Amino acid sequence: MNTIKIDKKGVQLVAHRGCSGLEQENTHAAFVAAGNRSYFGIETDVHQTVDGKYVIIHDDTTARVAIDSLVVEESTYDTLRGLLLKQKDGEKGRSDIRIPSLQEYINICKHYEKIAVLELKNHFEKEKVWEICSIIEELGYMENVIFISFDYENLVYLREKYPTQPAQFLDYKAEPDLIDRLKAHNLDLDIKHTLLTPELIAACHAENIKVNCWTVDDPADAERLISWGVDFITTNILE
Repeated sequence: MNTIKIDKKGVQLVAHRGCSGLEQENTHAAFVAAGNRSYFGIETDVHQTVDGKYVIIHDDTTARVAIDSLVVEESTYDTLRGLLLKQKDGEKGRSDIRIPSLQEYINICKHYEKIAVLELKNHFEKEKVWEICSIIEELGYMENVIFISFDYENLVYLREKYPTQPAQFLDYKAEPDLIDRLKAHNLDLDIKHTLLTPELIAACHAENIKVNCWTVDDPADAERLISWGVDFITTNILE
């Protein structure tokens, strides 16, 4: 798949699960591909293993990316790390196409000076949210992380200890109380792009709420959203 150039007009592009239009999502290869392009940030997903470590994968199971079907949160770190994932063409064989650790993802973002856009998958207990933050702090990169989550409570836990940490609530409903919920905990918005309107973006900006949107791969969609004034676009391939 060829990359596409658009006039970003200051809008920041975020590489969805790394540069997943080119490499298998959420792998070292995808993150390095994004690092070598002009993306502002690299988005990914973090889960906890059964033995309390943190790995980077989107789904609750490995079936879609690895063929072998393991439940991530019921598997050990070493077992998950031992899996060879599929390449984009569905074949296996490359040793770099594996499930990364949280630390490896952060270190790749750090090396390429990219913002880490880290989705807290599923629900985490408060101490686990704080533990993830502690790991990132130990790596010296907390100031360069935007946390995102569909689980509102994850972000409330984050706010208890990190009141000014950039954080975006992932939304796919655009319910009437959305802006009030964002204001309640000083959260920005990361929303399915088909739900956006110029009016919703303007209402967010009136409350100093930044707007990210996912997942935008059509240049025409991207250009329309840019003209409406979004702050970020999350994409698999636009850069």
